[in-house]
Amino acid sequence: MSAAEQEQLSIGEKFKDFIRNFRSVEGLKYMDRLHRVINLDLSSLLVDFQDLYRYNTDLANMLIDEPQKVLKEFDEALLELVTGEDAEFAKRKGKFHVRVQGLYETTKIRDIKTQYMNKLIQVEGIITRMRPVRSKMIKAVYRHEKEGCNAEFQWPYEEDEYLEDKIDRPLQCPVCGEAGGRFVLLRDKSVYVDWQEITLQERPEDVPGGQMPRSVTVELTEDLVDMARPGDLVTVVGIVRPSPAGGNDKAPYFELKIEANSLRVSEKALEEVAITRDDEERILELSKDPWIREKIIASVAPTIYGHWDLKEAIALQLFGGVPKVAPDGTRIRGDIHVLFVGDPGVAKSQLLQSAARIAPRSVYTSGKGSTAAGLTAAVLKDPKTSEYFLEAGAMVLADGGLAVIDEFDKMRPEDRASIHEAMEQQSVSISKAGIVARLNARAAVLAAGNPKYGLYDPQRSFIDNVNLPPTVLSRFDLIFVVKDVMAMEHDRRLARYILDVHSDYSKYVPEIDPQLLKKYIIYAKRYSRPKLTEEAKSIIESFFVTMRSSASKYGNEGQTPVPVTARQLEALVRLSEAHARMALKDRVDAEDAEEAVRLMLSFLGSVGLDVESGFIDYSMIATGASFHTRKLMTVIVDAIKRLREDGRPCVKLDDIIKEVTSQTKAAPDKVEETIRAMNRQGQIAEIRSNCYKEV
Repeated sequence: MSAAEQEQLSIGEKFKDFIRNFRSVEGLKYMDRLHRVINLDLSSLLVDFQDLYRYNTDLANMLIDEPQKVLKEFDEALLELVTGEDAEFAKRKGKFHVRVQGLYETTKIRDIKTQYMNKLIQVEGIITRMRPVRSKMIKAVYRHEKEGCNAEFQWPYEEDEYLEDKIDRPLQCPVCGEAGGRFVLLRDKSVYVDWQEITLQERPEDVPGGQMPRSVTVELTEDLVDMARPGDLVTVVGIVRPSPAGGNDKAPYFELKIEANSLRVSEKALEEVAITRDDEERILELSKDPWIREKIIASVAPTIYGHWDLKEAIALQLFGGVPKVAPDGTRIRGDIHVLFVGDPGVAKSQLLQSAARIAPRSVYTSGKGSTAAGLTAAVLKDPKTSEYFLEAGAMVLADGGLAVIDEFDKMRPEDRASIHEAMEQQSVSISKAGIVARLNARAAVLAAGNPKYGLYDPQRSFIDNVNLPPTVLSRFDLIFVVKDVMAMEHDRRLARYILDVHSDYSKYVPEIDPQLLKKYIIYAKRYSRPKLTEEAKSIIESFFVTMRSSASKYGNEGQTPVPVTARQLEALVRLSEAHARMALKDRVDAEDAEEAVRLMLSFLGSVGLDVESGFIDYSMIATGASFHTRKLMTVIVDAIKRLREDGRPCVKLDDIIKEVTSQTKAAPDKVEETIRAMNRQGQIAEIRSNCYKEV
């Protein structure tokens, strides 16, 4: 068809011409999609904007500028096309919609201003709120109760007009033309569509520093409802509409909302970042460098002196292990959780900030200002409608990325407990006010906190130094104690490094440009899925077996130190896979497994060390007590039972200490400390002052 003939056609005819004649590599792309709509009993046809722009630029531009008029004509043309293919199916469905996706330009949520009103735009964001699905009346049916009329009619009377935010009553009957009598709304005969409202918020990485994230309300109708969940990253194409601010339709102020035409959920957490051919070549070139791992680690917080193991832990966390889903639906997480506990002023927060900047997707929050609802998800009540809806929290918003929590020890215990499920099962379950939902929270957690007494005391065990419960500690793959060591040579190097940074900070540039490193991480997560080799399996297995067998000589089961558990075995696999991913390898070799074992030993040596015996005892972290303490607890309970055999209601503290010290080598003050701890935990009861009985 010539350009002159194209010009003469109506919008609908131009669209039909596009559907019938657009060819791609696979053939007639949109005729195939049309047949798919009929075969799968769908009600909408997906059109890629780029295809329409290439085929008919004027029509594509008209769609952007006058979307309401053009989309209405598109829908009518689509109905005619479907009728031509299958008249019975078209009659049964009644109407069809053209859904446009893939506009060339994505508008930022904070840039949606008056200039975009009644235009077609594309926005990207995370769903933070989601209201329940409702039925919206689009055509009201009235009966005119008046002698001589009694006609029933649809309102608005014009075929292409629909009800907006409220039901308008007719002033006069369009059938008889008179205003007298009564107009009765017939709800059962009126026309409805499914309707849902969601709130889209800017992605955390798009928010300028120091500013509040902006959000926009999006209206979904018909087959677009319930396509996504809170926490999902979505791309919406729709028309910008004015809506009365605060529901007051008499005030001259309006807020802008989007009437969605199409909605696409990003299936993969990191697919929103485009990697060009040029980027890919640079990434593959980087991966061939034998020092690539060291360069990546050196690119984490280059202005901070030392802390190599901590930086390596962050680098491994950014790459992560390979998540696996078993045939029965069991999910094994690939995300690595890391915790730093250390003295004030050792740059923990700076390391966390650096990790948040490098991570392709991250949410930074402070434990002091976070509640359980703010971390996971909240059920809120709409003040206008009194209905309940879901709002996603930090862990859900960080889905597919990194959740950074500073001041982890300052959180209230009930708030901290809320992230248990998010860390292990990688989901957030909500059951409140009749809303039962499960949201994805596939995020790696990087947390930092200070010791209980201000400074870390090497004479006490790790569990006594931190104000964190064993239930949370056991979920971290790596925990590092960062001590402020005072040694002259170390202090001199540290001072020189900090002074050099301050005098000429421009030379402390990362080994790899942060933007390229971000794309390198995305590329690795997208395409690198390394598998364990036999050598790697053998190294991890021998480490696990050797560590556990070393503890068996200490006594009976339950009273022996447990150096490692199955949780550490899984953590070793994740660390090995992440180490292989850093070099974009498809196999986990011996060197990857050895490095994972080295990091694990570094972690266990500082955190799992029982200061009384000098042995590694991970069960201290899992249970909150070392094997010596557990053994002492059983002796104390047995002593109380034995001393109460003569019928006394309780046993005095001094008698218990005397009895226990005669049987064990434990110091009296240690026995007293353990008795008080057991009383606090409810394992024994204090009947009266310093007089105890077993529970």
